[in-house]
Amino acid sequence: MFIQTEATPNPATLKFLPGRVVLPEGTFEARDAAGAERSPLATALFAVPGVSGVYFGHDFISVTKADGVNEWPQVKPAVLGAIMDHFQSGRPVLAEGTALAEDETEEFYDEADHDTVVTIKDLLETRVRPAVAGDGGDITFRGYRDGIVYLEMKGACSGCPSSTATLRQGVQNLFRHFLPSVREVQAI
Repeated sequence: MFIQTEATPNPATLKFLPGRVVLPEGTFEARDAAGAERSPLATALFAVPGVSGVYFGHDFISVTKADGVNEWPQVKPAVLGAIMDHFQSGRPVLAEGTALAEDETEEFYDEADHDTVVTIKDLLETRVRPAVAGDGGDITFRGYRDGIVYLEMKGACSGCPSSTATLRQGVQNLFRHFLPSVREVQAI
């Protein structure tokens, strides 16, 4: 099994491409060992010293290392070994009955803004999420109120030094172009 790795804009996060589907639909994120318990693969990754976050997309795994821990050349081989061992074992990525990330947080918006929210979600799905997934992360809609769009950054995007610029100069400008009622975009 050959696993490719890619750098992400977040220096604390690497993107691992196992050459197969990781999750057929949805995403999964664990920000600590307790959250990883719902996934045998995430549990194995958190057993690697220095791992502080795990994010699964359709065909990639983003792994974040803790600040002040060994550099990637020391952590990466153990992460590669954990991923390889997991896929060769045939175990599932998620424990049976595990809810995916999109199901965990309720959205908030006024029903009068329904059409605006539909457009926001469409722009996220067609223009933003594919680009962000290329960097090992994800952005999901959480709410809309008083012209402010609330988004959640996940994977490599969570804690990324350039995520504020991505939100302000990329996503916010895109939304404003199509939806003049959008004043601002904020990360939750």
